[in-house]
Amino acid sequence: MNRLRVSILQMDIAWENKQDNLRRLREKLEALRGATEIIVLPETFSTGFSMNTDTLAEPVTGNTITTLRQWASEYQIAIAGSYIACEENFVSSESNPLSYKNSTYYNRAFFLTPEGEAYFYDKRHLFRMGNETDNFTAGSRRIIIPYRGWNILLLVCYDLRFPVWSRNTGNEYDLLIYVANWPVPRRKVWDILLQARALENISYVCGVNRIGKDGNSFSYNGGSAIYSYKGEMQIQVPDHEEGTATATLELSALQEFRNKFPAWKDADSFTIVSDSNSR
Repeated sequence: MNRLRVSILQMDIAWENKQDNLRRLREKLEALRGATEIIVLPETFSTGFSMNTDTLAEPVTGNTITTLRQWASEYQIAIAGSYIACEENFVSSESNPLSYKNSTYYNRAFFLTPEGEAYFYDKRHLFRMGNETDNFTAGSRRIIIPYRGWNILLLVCYDLRFPVWSRNTGNEYDLLIYVANWPVPRRKVWDILLQARALENISYVCGVNRIGKDGNSFSYNGGSAIYSYKGEMQIQVPDHEEGTATATLELSALQEFRNKFPAWKDADSFTIVSDSNSR
């Protein structure tokens, strides 16, 4: 598919209230039925950026992802965002031969398609200033998601500050998505780096942030937008407002520009230590 309609959903998040956040999301999906192929939500859309992992974390088989997968099929829309995830491990030792449950927590991004495919990415760069490093485990593998003829890279919030991790080696992706809870004091950084990632990677870049105030009294004013491969803003949701906006992205135009201006061919070669083949 040459053209891809991508919608960004800028929203306030009810603190640690999954039921209310899911209810409000369903209303938005109803309104977007037939009008888009992908909807992108903020980071930890169902809870806010909480460190209350013991209470809020769910496996991929839990209610949040199960519900979203059903809605992706029902509304024929791919859904992207992140949530608080857990993996349960059973551990035993010589001193304690009886197994006990030990949970590992992740800030896990998801991309769920109408066809039933599910892709997951665990946030690599944890925000230590918000104690995320004390409560979550960092991921070590990024994935390229194939969807309707496009290749998509999905990253999370603080990952935006680290350009090596988003490096687009050999044009392996066409659309770069960041989901975030990026607070007001650093909003200028958000705007600048989203545009920079588009320019340096010759890719469309989508960034979705929340608004409102969280349970720790941090304020967010949005800045959700999509930039073109030339660094031009395609769409933006107004600051401090809940809302959606949709852009139609064109793959042929991107490929034509890459052929006309092949800066990617002159990129330096180096290796990132990870569990993937990303460089």
